[in-house]
Amino acid sequence: MKLDAALPPIHLSHVSTIAQAAETIGFDALWTQETQHDPFLPCALIAEHTRRLQIGTAIAVSFARSPATLAYTAWDLAALSGGRFILGLGTQVKAHIERRFGMPWPDSVTGKLREQIQAIRAFWDCWQNGTKLDVRGTYYKITLMSPFFNPGPLPSSCLTNSSGLGPIPIYIAGVNTGLAKLAGELCEGFHVHPFHSVRYLREVILPAIRQGEQQAGRASPSVTISVTAFVATSPEEVTFARSQIAFYASTPSYRAVMDLHGWGEIAAQLSARAARSQWAEMPSLIADEMLDAFCLRTTPERLAADLEARYQGLADRLTLYTPFQPGERDAWWRELIRAFHDQAFDPLLNL
Repeated sequence: MKLDAALPPIHLSHVSTIAQAAETIGFDALWTQETQHDPFLPCALIAEHTRRLQIGTAIAVSFARSPATLAYTAWDLAALSGGRFILGLGTQVKAHIERRFGMPWPDSVTGKLREQIQAIRAFWDCWQNGTKLDVRGTYYKITLMSPFFNPGPLPSSCLTNSSGLGPIPIYIAGVNTGLAKLAGELCEGFHVHPFHSVRYLREVILPAIRQGEQQAGRASPSVTISVTAFVATSPEEVTFARSQIAFYASTPSYRAVMDLHGWGEIAAQLSARAARSQWAEMPSLIADEMLDAFCLRTTPERLAADLEARYQGLADRLTLYTPFQPGERDAWWRELIRAFHDQAFDPLLNL
């Protein structure tokens, strides 16, 4: 199991320092996100200032972009990083696509994302292998690629993806079964939303991914499971996790997670308060039982072992929801990585 880091939402001028620190301390990958900043620009700086660290978006909003722009950007980042880039895509929710990005919301979320991924790979196949660009679907018709706009193939040193699906790994993110199944059908990885429980991951997400793999005729497991986890090792972190869980639980499209545990009524109350912008009142609705379902509460000394115990057999990569920032906690991060890797490779751990 790999231990990755999340880049905080910061100015680009600080990215290289954080990237170098993340690589030195020993993280396996550094993920960017699309919240307050573009998710791709930091990836170029991370690639330039590191040599080993994998780089990826977790996530870039797919429906805010065309397949062409995603294909070109990922191609350049794969070349710059020597094949260390992972394209992580997420659909976002309807309100953000329509009202924040000014883009249309599709009739079928999985249908459009499937076509988008197929179109991205069609560009890559064209550039790498000379295949004619010919994408004709419900959402996209893409048939033009003249030599002037063709970046040409990636060098062999950048072709580190062994899935056979394309030269660059594609992960997608989701909460519900439709996107999890699509990942099994078509992708190299799946970003598990931080708003998950171990039960939801085991009983809902992983079976949907395996179903997608089976229907596509892929070996199982073919999909890397990348989990972002809420953890709390102090009262302040407990308070923060409770507020974030309340926010995510108020999202109507994430209701299935709460329903699985019988907390649908609480989710409806949270949604109503969010609609009235009563944000300060929402965390009080997250009882300790709910908090423990969605967040690992432990001590700093036990964190590595408890993470391993919680996600053993469920996750291939783990990222803490708390972003990595070098400074006063460097020793803590370094010890966590050391302990985590010691746990992960200890053959006696599960005896």
